[in-house]
Amino acid sequence: MSELFKQHIEKFVQLTDEEFTGISSFFQPQAVRKKENLLVEGNVCKYHYFVLSGCLRKFFVNEKGMEQTTEFAIENWWITDHIAYERRQPTEFYIQAVEHSEVLRIDLHSQEKLLIAFPKMERYFRFIYQRAYAASQMRIKYLYDFSKEEFYHHLNKHFPEFVQRIPQHLIASYLGFTPEYLSEIRKKTRS
Repeated sequence: MSELFKQHIEKFVQLTDEEFTGISSFFQPQAVRKKENLLVEGNVCKYHYFVLSGCLRKFFVNEKGMEQTTEFAIENWWITDHIAYERRQPTEFYIQAVEHSEVLRIDLHSQEKLLIAFPKMERYFRFIYQRAYAASQMRIKYLYDFSKEEFYHHLNKHFPEFVQRIPQHLIASYLGFTPEYLSEIRKKTRS
């Protein structure tokens, strides 16, 4: 199991090597090819994914048939459809690899057993969920506060390595506009 995962957990709770070995036993490693779907609309969401390497995205297909990216997950980030995962119901989302990725996955039953066996993981997941909620809250604020162009510039200023890493059409999908409009913004910025 990855030292990266252990280091991530230890940002929130302290673990012995023995505890980490026990915690690791609840997770399954999975390699994911670029553009491979981990979750497909209409299927029951069975797993919560931790990204060891690579990049995943969550998206839905809107009524016009266009993909709308709602979330990305890179190294040390978690991703799932929380509602469908916790309720064990069909999802309205897709989760797809943007790059070849290595993930750890855990199902809800195993996660519940993990929390009973290692109560300190409750604290870990509380911090993870708080950070995810805060990020979602800020994204909603930016959608209302910024023009589309300002939102792109904000993302580029604060996360330049992320903007350079993700294909332009997916950045546009995340920001809620077309790749052509994003090209215009980038061209305007360069001139």
